[in-house]
Amino acid sequence: MVTVDLGLPRPRTSPGDTPGTRPGSPRPETSDLVDSYGRVARDLRVSLTDRCNLRCEYCMPAEGFDWLASPSVLSDDEVVRLITVAVERLGIREIRFTGGEPLLRKGLESIIDATTSLRTDLGAVPEVSLTTNALGLEHRAEGLVAAGLERINVSLDSLDRATFAELTRRDRLPDVLAGVHAAAAAGLSPVKINAVLMRGLNDDEAPDLLRWALRHGYELRFIEQMPLGPPEAWTRGEMVTAREILAGLERRFDLVPHDPAERGAAPAERWSVAPSADAPAGTVGIIASVSEPFCGACDRTRLTADGQVRACLFARDETDLRDLMRSGASDEEIAERWRLAMWGKKAGHGIDDPGFLQPARPMSAIGG
Repeated sequence: MVTVDLGLPRPRTSPGDTPGTRPGSPRPETSDLVDSYGRVARDLRVSLTDRCNLRCEYCMPAEGFDWLASPSVLSDDEVVRLITVAVERLGIREIRFTGGEPLLRKGLESIIDATTSLRTDLGAVPEVSLTTNALGLEHRAEGLVAAGLERINVSLDSLDRATFAELTRRDRLPDVLAGVHAAAAAGLSPVKINAVLMRGLNDDEAPDLLRWALRHGYELRFIEQMPLGPPEAWTRGEMVTAREILAGLERRFDLVPHDPAERGAAPAERWSVAPSADAPAGTVGIIASVSEPFCGACDRTRLTADGQVRACLFARDETDLRDLMRSGASDEEIAERWRLAMWGKKAGHGIDDPGFLQPARPMSAIGG
């Protein structure tokens, strides 16, 4: 019999986490969100809306999608209750708010304020961050910081106004840049920039994006395009890979890789960038979700805007906490349903499997 190694990364655990188990074994007696591969979810991604004010080519069609009906979306109080369950009963220590575009959520500041009033199992305030396209951030950055926001990631794929308009189908680059600079001025640190390179559109901009980020003190992350938008928008052969991105950067910058042992569950592999004549020193990261998956170290669980738990970004099944909560379930009943959902998490996303099927929901409805 021939044994085939599928190349799935082995789980990396942190001190105090549940040790590895194996598929088919009974769930261990722990309140944490463990799965049958020994991974422990400490990071909760909360989508606050599926709506967005951009139409990025890799994310949604020009006309957008049919948005969730308002009654199906969690209220602010319901969002806070589920976050409270996650932090106080399930061992969650980090919260990232996503969308769609989370700045479209009017109650964002109050949700953040309530979240930062909680305490984790370590007795600390949960780490709270936000992923946004920065439209409107110029006017809300200070209020978000006052509510307790610590870090921010801004999606920005091009510094060329015409290219930005082509990619997002909106001529809003000046507004995005104003939001980025306002975030830094308000004290959010580090300001991270997320960039997706599309072949034939902006795949030549990696050096310019990095130079700009270094000059402003921002941390740039390149993310491989993933099959989470319109089905026709992604093919493996056309995707700009992490190796291509790295090769393009190395032609212009001196890069030194960070020690892999320092990465932990972080999705980005990072490099130190040496100072040059036109840019100071800094760091750059690449998230190779497709070509070099890091599923074995995943520590994330996801909650959609309509209250569904997703064990994986690419999952095709969900667990409904909204209706359970609205039917009068206790916090512990909700927590136990969440634990069962995470116990069934698969070993990896399976993009390279012949039978891989793209999730029915697009990224804008799942939340990054």
